[in-house]
Amino acid sequence: MATYIPSPQMHLRFSQDIKLLLQHLAEKSLSLEDILEETSERGFSLVIALLVLPFLFPMPPGLTGPFGLACLLLSVQMILGKHTPWLPRKIAKYRFPRSFALVLLRNLRQVTRIVEKIARPRWVQIADNPYIWRFNGFCISWLTLLLISPVPLTNPIPTFGILLLAVATIESDGLLMCVSYLFTALTTALFGFIAYAVWIAPSLLPNLAP
Repeated sequence: MATYIPSPQMHLRFSQDIKLLLQHLAEKSLSLEDILEETSERGFSLVIALLVLPFLFPMPPGLTGPFGLACLLLSVQMILGKHTPWLPRKIAKYRFPRSFALVLLRNLRQVTRIVEKIARPRWVQIADNPYIWRFNGFCISWLTLLLISPVPLTNPIPTFGILLLAVATIESDGLLMCVSYLFTALTTALFGFIAYAVWIAPSLLPNLAP
């Protein structure tokens, strides 16, 4: 049986990775371990994107915690400079229900097609810098923490930032990475404002009382 993901040395666009995963799904169910074993370094960004995309939509019960934890584990490995991804066996062996995986991958393919209209190899000196790899991991870790924080109705914001970083990393797009850093800073400022508003709200309540 042909391998559904090419060698990491071959540069495919993100949407082509998703197309190959869809073809694999037609043969058997898909696990995170399958993706990690075949994609090597590219697996970091690809699996991170797969893990966070459901946060743009209503999540099936019980997946928010494991998906967020897996994304955090992978991004921390990037911070440490790892280029071979690892997940705990219980998480790595998780197999996406086929119907859920098909919807997930099709949605991801649509999202990445939009982003790829502006993403391409640029500012490669930045994109290929090993310290940038670590910094991308830091940004993804931070956005993941914001994503799983108990702030209602904000999930799509850090999710979009993580997807931007994932696509920029796979596409070796240093310019899009810089845009992602700006988006990360703005997202941090927004969550900081929300936290400040929640903190001062109790002191404002007496003044609002009749």
